[in-house]
Amino acid sequence: MAKLKINYPKDKLQNNSTVWKYGMVVLTIILICIFLPKQPRFRYEYQKGKPWNHENLVSPYNFAILKTPEELARDKQYILKTVQPIYNLHDVVSKEQIDQFNTDLNEKWQSSQLDSVEGADINKYRAVGTALLDYVYGRGVISLNNRFQVKGDDSLKHDPTAMEYNFVLVHDNIAQQKNTVDCFTIETANQYIRSALERNTEISFKPWLAEILKSYITINFVFNESQTNKVEQTALSNISTTRGMVQKDELIAEQGKIVNNDSYQKLESLRKVFEDESRISGEQNLVTFGHFILISLAMTLLMVFLYFFRIDIFNNNRLLFIIFLVILVMLGVLSWAIKMKIPSLYYIPYCSVPIIFRLLFDTRIALNIHILMVLVAGLFVPNSFDFVFLQFTAGMVAIYSIKTLVKREQFLVSSVIILATYIMAYVGLVLTRNGSFSSIYWQDILPFTVSVGLTLLAYPLIYAFEKLFGIVSDLTLMELTNSNSRLLRELSLKAPGTFQHSLQVANLAEAAIYKIGGNPLLVRAGALYHDIGKMINPLYFIENQKTNDNPHEELTPEQSAQIIISHVLKGIEMARKHQMPEVVIDFIRTHHGTTKVDYFYNLAVKDNPDKVIDESIFKYPGPVPFSKETAVLMMADSVEAASRALKEPTEESINNLVDKIIEHKLMQRQFANANITMRDITEASKIFKAMLKSIYHVRIDYDLTKKKEG
Repeated sequence: MAKLKINYPKDKLQNNSTVWKYGMVVLTIILICIFLPKQPRFRYEYQKGKPWNHENLVSPYNFAILKTPEELARDKQYILKTVQPIYNLHDVVSKEQIDQFNTDLNEKWQSSQLDSVEGADINKYRAVGTALLDYVYGRGVISLNNRFQVKGDDSLKHDPTAMEYNFVLVHDNIAQQKNTVDCFTIETANQYIRSALERNTEISFKPWLAEILKSYITINFVFNESQTNKVEQTALSNISTTRGMVQKDELIAEQGKIVNNDSYQKLESLRKVFEDESRISGEQNLVTFGHFILISLAMTLLMVFLYFFRIDIFNNNRLLFIIFLVILVMLGVLSWAIKMKIPSLYYIPYCSVPIIFRLLFDTRIALNIHILMVLVAGLFVPNSFDFVFLQFTAGMVAIYSIKTLVKREQFLVSSVIILATYIMAYVGLVLTRNGSFSSIYWQDILPFTVSVGLTLLAYPLIYAFEKLFGIVSDLTLMELTNSNSRLLRELSLKAPGTFQHSLQVANLAEAAIYKIGGNPLLVRAGALYHDIGKMINPLYFIENQKTNDNPHEELTPEQSAQIIISHVLKGIEMARKHQMPEVVIDFIRTHHGTTKVDYFYNLAVKDNPDKVIDESIFKYPGPVPFSKETAVLMMADSVEAASRALKEPTEESINNLVDKIIEHKLMQRQFANANITMRDITEASKIFKAMLKSIYHVRIDYDLTKKKEG
């Protein structure tokens, strides 16, 4: 992977201040210590249904056995069944409804024209109606609540009138126990009134009166939800959370034996007592100090790695800030998940961290930081070996699966591979401990699936980091290599010859980097933009000349050289104007290094044999390439341009040309600052030769009698 050299403005955070640097390190260590649980860790690891892999465990003291969540749930249900709901008697309701009945009866009697019927006496109907209402309201009209329905009778679910439960009726601060069977509902009250009227022999228009009375039946036993809830909460608070005791020196778990439900609950109870007593006994400070030592060691190892292998990041406080921020956020989320006791810690997208660092930096950075975070997390997660093994293997696969990011579909492919790794590792761990497929809990795969799905959120986060901190990832490089980008489209229109030259250089350089190792996307982006400065004066460069007219014939060698050299400076200026990343601008700056414009220099010497020529006028400003990618681009640019002058691009002529150009660059010490070896250079030259031989058309010849520069 390429080493990205990123230049940032000299702001307060990016001034390589030692105080800022180590201040961030210390602050990160302190914050991680704050995130970590403060109680000492229970030294034993165990899982229900799996063998006890430690020595025989006997109880060090007496302690109560905690009830399981299922037992507590059963107790809760039992307690709730014993709680009787509270109802309030609203006696004013019955009086209002009876008075209203008596008031409305005259009007309803006349509108029904019953006063003209012989023998019909309104007073009889009034007396019968009032008596019925008195009786109904005397027993009470209630609205049944499904919440208190008697369980176990399926018929009740289909017959609301059959629901029966006890309740407490409160009136004038006096409570009495009643049962719903002794009360009416609105439906049963109407049924009673109809049946009572059918038995009555004093009146004739019974259905009419039943219909009238229906309008005056309403609820007078009103459910008091707030008081009922208070009673329930009081009852629930009195539930015991323990059952039975474990005596001192009692055997809790035997080595090699399966941890069953009973022993598992005893172990959980012992762990809780151990952590609580350690917290109370004042050992918390020592626990925190131990965490500080371990985290400091891990952070020191990270900083040492950066110092020896990525000094550019070590010296860049902004990049260090990004690293520490991501570490803190992920460990903070993990600590929160543990405190909230979410069903599984594997719901957390832990693999997003190595993916972020792989795309922002490189493989080594991603792997080292992932190892650090997994080890730190192992300090306080339950079943730490399983967690560390699963996250470590999945993280490594996440890094390897996006080693070369050239297509967006690799995101999905990477997710599938990560999920497969999780499942394989989980199955392997279960089989090594139990030796049976029947002990595999396939529902445990769900958290892995959710985690992998959430890992895809790493990609929008990468975009945010790029915009906030000016980092260049492979995703940005993919966008830059799109030939429809604004600058490349402009280059193809203003300097089509240069554009074609850039495409060929990109192909050569990318193939070489694939072979010797590096960032193909980075070198391709650098190659496509390395000559954009030629757009300013395109006709002064031979690849853009369509006729035999050569504008250099009107200039002195010094003037021609300055125009040729200016394409580097103009390219840098143009790239910065379009807010190109500095890692791409580095290719513009270094693709000619500190070499001379030899043709015009030799011409100046020839035209002025008695004059000392100032070589600095004919030299590119540099610097020389300082990475493997920039060095490969310099070679690819030179051999591609020179190959255009070959009259017959035979195997021998191409081989000699490539060897001669690369040897010349070595003699000029253009690769002295680049992390490229002679073996890399030899491999790159082989790639150049093979690809140039496959390009079977004749290049434009250089007319050495004219002042031209390629």
